[in-house]
Amino acid sequence: MRRIPLAAFCLVALTLAATACRTTTPARPDSLTARPAAASPLAGSQQLVLVVSGGFDDNQARLRRFERPGPGAPWRPVGDDVAVTLGKNGMAWGRGLHGTTLGDGPAKVEGDGRSPAGVFAFGTAFAYQPEDLWKPAKMPVHRVTNQTVCVETANSAWYNRIVDENTVPAVDWTSPDRMLRPDGLYRYGLMVEHNAPDTRPGGGSCIFLHLWRRPGAPTVGCTAMNEPAMLAVLAWMDASKKPLLMQLPRAELARLAPAWGASELAEQGGK
Repeated sequence: MRRIPLAAFCLVALTLAATACRTTTPARPDSLTARPAAASPLAGSQQLVLVVSGGFDDNQARLRRFERPGPGAPWRPVGDDVAVTLGKNGMAWGRGLHGTTLGDGPAKVEGDGRSPAGVFAFGTAFAYQPEDLWKPAKMPVHRVTNQTVCVETANSAWYNRIVDENTVPAVDWTSPDRMLRPDGLYRYGLMVEHNAPDTRPGGGSCIFLHLWRRPGAPTVGCTAMNEPAMLAVLAWMDASKKPLLMQLPRAELARLAPAWGASELAEQGGK
């Protein structure tokens, strides 16, 4: 019988062993494999209203506007930061472009006295006299009359919407937020698209940026500011730039802004 040279035998053995290693090594567990990052809720926007508080239970915050020339470009501040007030009980995770809860902290529900935390689109602007704005608005503007309400009744077909009572086929709500107020808090403002457009009953409703009652006075869930600050936001905002509201406690901003490709917001807006 022909003998196989020892060197050739060793080479064959090594080849088989290497093949066996390649075919029997278990796949890396899913928990250890790289996964694509979630899409940023800031994608596509060129204007941002950033509101930052000290923590979930704080009802005082700072607002600053940011703009960028296009998607992926860094955000740059516009104007000075200004004082704003939040819901009397602070913030809670809202339902917006970010999804829902993104970590520790309460989740917003109707009547909790908290402003929504997260990233949100803006709906319509509103004003008692739109012609009194600093310049023609580049957002849709709802003229507020004595018929204008925002519906807070969770089982209403109009829940979480601004409507004029004389334009709906049937009134199916009780105790709405009547917007032509004697105190003028809604003289100018913006609807925040929290819990919208897929509105969840009881998830929270009628969240606005609006005028404050006095410096430092908290709200029941909106974000309020002085009149010059509100008018500056309305004069600057442009619907074609897809403006967003990003509202977070400072620690959450530091955690989430880099993950959303906007580290500069944590550096410039989280002071």
